[in-house]
Amino acid sequence: MRTRIAVLVSGGGTNLQALIDAQSRGEIPDGEIVLVISNNPNAYALQRARNAGIEIAVCTKPDLEAKILETLKDHNIEMIVLAGFMAILSKYFVSHYPERIINIHPSLIPSFCGEGFYGLHVHEAALSYGVKVTGATVHYVNEIPDGGRIIAQKAVDIQEGDTPEILQKRVMEQAEWILLPRATEIVSKRIRLEKVQ
Repeated sequence: MRTRIAVLVSGGGTNLQALIDAQSRGEIPDGEIVLVISNNPNAYALQRARNAGIEIAVCTKPDLEAKILETLKDHNIEMIVLAGFMAILSKYFVSHYPERIINIHPSLIPSFCGEGFYGLHVHEAALSYGVKVTGATVHYVNEIPDGGRIIAQKAVDIQEGDTPEILQKRVMEQAEWILLPRATEIVSKRIRLEKVQ
């Protein structure tokens, strides 16, 4: 009865690794990562999935969304986690999984979010603006980039001498890798309970 989860990735997969590690520690008891999908055949995240014995799939353009949806259906996926997935999903795609797709964003939404704010760009913006606190947010995904309802947030202090790279690492370690497994369990549990009602 555990919620069947797919993780969508494009790069190195550090957030995927945090999820795999949390799952192995028993911190996602209501869900199970059964599939990792990437739009980049060279993503190191795919190797992380292989190392953990999780099935992988590569879906690329053209018809990226159609290929992903078909793959999700073939694996009876009930929940999707975006973990560094570098593609914006359409309203059509999101409508297939309402309140069942979550994303991690490296800022305290509504600050430094939306189109163009990803990766180091987020941390560059935070530093150039001079904010004293940043963090990470896990939110539901809708058709608006970073526009869905917030599930969880965690603050991280900005320190003297921070570079975008140093700040990115601290936000990952102190917020993203903690928040994403927690939020995954929250949503997994909700979906599992909906099934048994």
